[in-house]
Amino acid sequence: MKPGEVRVAGQVDKPYTVTLADLRALPQTSVSVEFTSAKGPQKHTYKGVLLHEVLKNAQPRFDASKKNGQLRGVAVATGGGDYRAVFAWAEIDPGFAKSQDILAVSEDDVPFEDTSGPRLVAPQDTKGGRYVSELNQLWGGVVDPVVDGGQH
Repeated sequence: MKPGEVRVAGQVDKPYTVTLADLRALPQTSVSVEFTSAKGPQKHTYKGVLLHEVLKNAQPRFDASKKNGQLRGVAVATGGGDYRAVFAWAEIDPGFAKSQDILAVSEDDVPFEDTSGPRLVAPQDTKGGRYVSELNQLWGGVVDPVVDGGQH
């Protein structure tokens, strides 16, 4: 993969790659956030695409035979330096939660460099630990294989 590209894959039917240019062409959501980080208190406005929309386009494989099968789903974001953060599907699905996690294309109206890729922003978090910079992979799947010890 080239710098700035994000691979959307995992237990999905349509894996694909997305760039900042691709994200800029999609409907944008703006979020104002306040969180603490290693650099101290932060306050920013981010614009970008809802994480749910990006993952939904890959068509995650949820078990329709299970009641609310999507609630077994997770999304894992990987960024620069192999940094990872995990999100439960129910956190990002507007059918279950009001969060507005986004793949941000700009911070305070300053666009991110194409080669750095988007930043995953979790507005509901009070700490910036799940703000994943230099995002390069989104993995969607279900926890069943882990919970069941590989048994289905």
